[in-house]
Amino acid sequence: FAPISIVASVPLIIITSHAARSVQELIALARADPGKLTFGSVGIGSVSHVSGELFNTMAGTRMVHVPYKGGAPAVQAALAGEVAVMFATSLESIGHIKGGRVRALGITSSKRSPVAPEIPTVSESALPGFEVDAWFGLLAPAATPRAIVDRLSHEVAWALDAPEIKRKFADLSVVPMPTTPDQF
Repeated sequence: FAPISIVASVPLIIITSHAARSVQELIALARADPGKLTFGSVGIGSVSHVSGELFNTMAGTRMVHVPYKGGAPAVQAALAGEVAVMFATSLESIGHIKGGRVRALGITSSKRSPVAPEIPTVSESALPGFEVDAWFGLLAPAATPRAIVDRLSHEVAWALDAPEIKRKFADLSVVPMPTTPDQF
């Protein structure tokens, strides 16, 4: 592939309908009964899976991974209490959080989100240095001429600078991240 541009970065949010009210409480509960609490993900090897495993490593916990076939079933499992927590993207979870159907324990980005500033970062609340963001990028076939790749990269940057795109991204807690092909 020929990289064109990273388009956006999306934080994950630890969501729950379980007893935990904070990241610290989640860690305490998970440490008190190793292997009892579960975390859902959108599938093995996904950013939500890797985030949960990083959390286990940094927190010294042993929550059990439960993979689902995509975001919708994983979020539904968290809403229904089938799993204790899920590391869900802000895109998957912010509506459920604002609707009161699930609690947010922490956001995985380095800074609080302007969309939900009341959600502390995992790093500030319990695990200094914990940071995970999903990102989305554009790629072209490897043989695409560099002039076309550069033009597409320029157009992506132009589009991401549009006020309506910035507004829509901000509403979803998505951070535009245009890059050059070389930066990507």
